[in-house]
Amino acid sequence: MTLSPQLDQPASTRSAPAASVAGGLALVVGVVLAAANLRPAVTSLAAVLSEVRDTLGVSAAWTSAVTAIPTLCFGLVGMLAPWFSRRYGARAVIGGALALITVGLALRVVDGPFVLVAGTFLACAAIAVCNVLIPVVVKDSFPASKVGAVTGAYSAALSAGGAVAAAFTAPLEELVGGWRGAVAMWALLGILAFATWTLAGRGPSPSEAVVADPTPRRSLLRSPLAWAVTVFFGFQSLVAYTVMGWLPEILRDTAGASSTTAGQLLAIVMVLGVPVSMIVPPLAARARSQSAWAMSMAFTGFVGFAGLLLWPTAATGLWILLIGIGMGVFPLALTLITLRARTGQDTARLSAMAQSLGYLIAAVGPFAVGLLHGLTGTWTASLVLILVVLAAQILLGHIAGRPRYV
Repeated sequence: MTLSPQLDQPASTRSAPAASVAGGLALVVGVVLAAANLRPAVTSLAAVLSEVRDTLGVSAAWTSAVTAIPTLCFGLVGMLAPWFSRRYGARAVIGGALALITVGLALRVVDGPFVLVAGTFLACAAIAVCNVLIPVVVKDSFPASKVGAVTGAYSAALSAGGAVAAAFTAPLEELVGGWRGAVAMWALLGILAFATWTLAGRGPSPSEAVVADPTPRRSLLRSPLAWAVTVFFGFQSLVAYTVMGWLPEILRDTAGASSTTAGQLLAIVMVLGVPVSMIVPPLAARARSQSAWAMSMAFTGFVGFAGLLLWPTAATGLWILLIGIGMGVFPLALTLITLRARTGQDTARLSAMAQSLGYLIAAVGPFAVGLLHGLTGTWTASLVLILVVLAAQILLGHIAGRPRYV
């Protein structure tokens, strides 16, 4: 059975069209379930971070470091993803990464602070590989007219996975007897994703089935457009992972929310990304320029954080709504990676650069926000930092969204 709508089949094979469609649908399901595993490692821990800190007796600096691990891993390990893909094939590497995510999520709750850090690092390192390679599989396995829709489904599942983990981890504590069991429960989702991908993602993607293009390519590090896409991706990731790591704590301190309520509000922020992910990428992909989309979504997030800084209790629901819509810029950032590259190989190179360097930029956010809060005792300086980043993101969105190629 073929796995991609783009793989050619002999004309004499009457079942080829049906097999192609079935294989394409199976791969979409695999992509969706894989994406659903790329955020619970972060949001499940954020939802019970206070309990983790109290139980383990760790410092504020340790807590800040843990919130920075995901983006640090995404940046450092993401650089290796293209090498793994060339050696073993993108689909096989993603399958192995899903298995490691599952192991990491289960491992990190069995002991103290060191094991928690090690398990989180393992899971996030595997997530880094998926972050880079799933857009490549999408680019290579589906026609251009479907890339926006599949990217939207991938991004929606990613947001939904993070939202569900944020909303239900704290309530699960009561059912399973503590934060360890509640956090470990998300390894079950990893098992489901691994099993599905093993069935749906078998075989090489089209770009791996042909001889690689030997034409020398200029380093993307010399491309201003590639840097604009990279820093744009990095800034939106900085805001996103700061939200996933610290928003419940910010809401507890500034808006007086309880632990459960704060986790539910984070879930609302995450789940808002689902409809945004389904709507924005296809519309943006059909537009000649994506600048207006990128700028308007960053501005929406700016207004939400400004409101949370100035009037945290006056209209908390509105600020959460605006922040959630603004965080929907992530699928647009992924779409920009595919639209600013002509070929699957260029997409892989740009994806590796944007996500590796971008996540290293983003790693500064959660750590800096936590450090500023520890030094000042309030969230004011931290929220101002986020607003500065969003202002820069608006400008970069204008540059990265213009119709050009790296």
